[in-house]
Amino acid sequence: MSPELARPQAVAVIGTGVIGRSWIRVFARAGLETRIWDAEPAQIEAAWAWLKADLKRSRREHGLRKRVIREEREHVTRCETLEQALEGVFWVQESGPENLDAKRALYADLDRLAPPKAVLASSTSTLDMTKITEGLAGASRCVIAHPVNPPHVVPVVEVLGGAHTDPLVVRKSVRFMERVGQVPVLLRKYVPGFLLNRMQAALVREALHLVKEGVTTPEGVDAVVRDGLGLRWALLGPFGVANTNADGGLREYFTRYGPSYEMLSKDLTSEFCLTPELIESMGKSVDAANRRLPRDLQRSWRDDMVVRIRELKTLHPAVEPEEDA
Repeated sequence: MSPELARPQAVAVIGTGVIGRSWIRVFARAGLETRIWDAEPAQIEAAWAWLKADLKRSRREHGLRKRVIREEREHVTRCETLEQALEGVFWVQESGPENLDAKRALYADLDRLAPPKAVLASSTSTLDMTKITEGLAGASRCVIAHPVNPPHVVPVVEVLGGAHTDPLVVRKSVRFMERVGQVPVLLRKYVPGFLLNRMQAALVREALHLVKEGVTTPEGVDAVVRDGLGLRWALLGPFGVANTNADGGLREYFTRYGPSYEMLSKDLTSEFCLTPELIESMGKSVDAANRRLPRDLQRSWRDDMVVRIRELKTLHPAVEPEEDA
């Protein structure tokens, strides 16, 4: 099974919640006819209202031209039925409920109704495509394309197949994600939570432990990541940072600090107990720290700043200096 992605015409976004509505912008701004459908009609209209508002914000904050906004909106079609959304598409981005039984039922419908050569991609953040497509006739065309929320702002997409996915489908999915402006990361095998969520969970687990034990406050944790680790990681990632933190590079860094990492790793807690009391305590602390800025404005500011950081990284890439004449 080898879906042809060379000359794509239309894609379908199935499920238009927080993740699905963001995928709409990814595909529409890439110039693709983008069909959207949700089992809840009100959710489709909510996504459409969000799209219009987000485009206006992009114009206000980033100077997006009116013509570009109009064209992007014209690429989007709201569909009343699943059949209408899937007609003639070459790519389906499913962003339904994060529930195995619900995914399996939805994939049975997608496999039955979508064109035979269409790729069926899931935004799932934890589930195994092998289990989603168990017994599915079209399992060979099914792939995970797990984005970071929101994908129209944060470009990384984790791509992997299931046990029965055609390897060519996976490779072509990686190329398609690149074509629409995302940054695909190919995973060689399934692990629960994939890469991003596992690394995030490790950091959050330790952060929760430090707050619970009274070592610091939620504000302290956020400051260390926001104004410390995050600044370096946003540019180079943990291995890249290690490579620049010693004159001899990564090898010297981990040789020198290996014993420290081993000691810290043994001291890190493996227990995780997120009690209602701890959640409420942290909630009050975060509310107090952000009382002047409503959550919607925090989210908008976050998205705008991510866009600006990406623009800066594009304008100022790390380059080898020219030799003196």
